[in-house]
Amino acid sequence: MSDIKIFNRWDISGIRVSDPGLQDYINLKPIMIPRTGGRNVGTQFWKTKYNVVERLINKMMIPGHKGKKHKITSGHCGGKGTTAYIIVEKTFSLIEQKSKKNPVEVFVKALENAAPREEITTIEYGGARYPKAVECAPQRRVDYALRLMVQGAYAASFGKKKSIEEALSEEIIKAYNMDQGSVALSKKLELERQSDASR
Repeated sequence: MSDIKIFNRWDISGIRVSDPGLQDYINLKPIMIPRTGGRNVGTQFWKTKYNVVERLINKMMIPGHKGKKHKITSGHCGGKGTTAYIIVEKTFSLIEQKSKKNPVEVFVKALENAAPREEITTIEYGGARYPKAVECAPQRRVDYALRLMVQGAYAASFGKKKSIEEALSEEIIKAYNMDQGSVALSKKLELERQSDASR
């Protein structure tokens, strides 16, 4: 048992990542307050140095954005770190109540389940474009799963009676249980089906 518990509540020392491809990319280093304020960012690939819970908090700050087009607005989300921190802490409390398990362990397993193994790229050959299945890089697998979890929760709660904490906890629990009601899991399976068809 580590003395340092995440949010000073949940011990993460015994949690293991079972997917060998993601072991180096899901960081479970003990940290009491997962809010380092970008102190260890050198390049785009240094995000693996962040604790995975902090990465979820960072994603919560701009949930609606898709790429550079900003297809979905983030509405009233102003990118406040403290707000996102409180949301994630409350979400983990809800997960603990519903599943009776360590919420960080549930979240890590959900992340593994929702991370796609393959995706599609478009190649141009002789003036024609073809979809081609390619393996998904491990860093991108984690990014993609985190983004879809947050966007799924955001879509389920924005302008509705359901709170963001409830929506995010449901999304994580569904991904943990391999339930296709999870946006992240259903998108992953759809992507893998498409890449299988364009092999």
